[in-house]
Amino acid sequence: MAAALEIADLSVVYGGANLALEGVTLDVPEGGFVALLGANGAGKSTTLKAISGLLRFENGQIRKGHIRYMGEDITRMPSHQLARRGILHVREGRFVFPSMSVEENLEAALFARGKRGPALAGDRYEEVFHYFPALRERRRSQAGYLSGGEQQMLAIGRALFAQPELLMVDEASLGLAPKIAAEIFAILKQINGERRLSILVVEQNVSLALKSAEYGYVLEAGQITEQGDSDTLMDRENLSRRYLGGARKDTEH
Repeated sequence: MAAALEIADLSVVYGGANLALEGVTLDVPEGGFVALLGANGAGKSTTLKAISGLLRFENGQIRKGHIRYMGEDITRMPSHQLARRGILHVREGRFVFPSMSVEENLEAALFARGKRGPALAGDRYEEVFHYFPALRERRRSQAGYLSGGEQQMLAIGRALFAQPELLMVDEASLGLAPKIAAEIFAILKQINGERRLSILVVEQNVSLALKSAEYGYVLEAGQITEQGDSDTLMDRENLSRRYLGGARKDTEH
C-alpha cells in the first residue's frame, strides 16, 4: 500500500538548541490508521506540529529531515496551505469556540479549506451527525456548555466537516472517562473503515489506541524505539510493562 504521509529522519529543535525529535521516521499508508504512542513529553505532539506547520508559532523548527504527503515535500509548508491540502490537525485540548454553537463550530471548518458559504455545507452536517449523534441533539447549543466528551467529538467532527484527506488527532482520550474515550476511538476506527480516511493519532493510552489502529510507533525521548502492527506491539512484554502495567492483551477485561 502506498504511503500518504512519509516522514524521514526528522529532527526538531526548540529555541534553537533544545532537541525535541531526533531521526524520526514513520509512514502512514493511504487509508491507514496509525498510532504514535508514548509517555507525556516524548515528542508526540511535536511530531504532529511539525507535520501541520505549527512549530514556528512555538519557536520550534525542523533542523533536518523531510516530510512528504502524497509524494510532495511539505516539510516547511505553512499551516494554512497544509489545511487546504486536506491535512487537518485536531490539537490536544479540543480548541472549540465556546461562545459559538455546534453548527457554527462545524461551519468554521470551511475556512480551513479556503471555502465558505452554506451551499458548501450540503450533507456534511449529516455525515458528522452520523458519526457523532450526540452532536445532533446539541447542534444549536453553545460549545462551551458541552461536556468534555462532546467537545472532543465536536473538535473531531469539525475536522471531518472540512473533508480531510489526512486526519491527525492529538490525545483524543485526554481527560475523558474510559467509556467515552473508548467510544471516540471506536468512531475513529469506523470513519477509517467507511471513508478509508488516512488517520494518525497521538496517544498515551497504548491499549486503547492499538485496539483501533492497524500499526503503531513508540516514541521515547524524541526517538522511535519500537514499531509494528498493533497485535505485535500489544504482545511485546517490554511495552506491556512500560505502558500497561504488565497486562497482556489476552488478560484484559
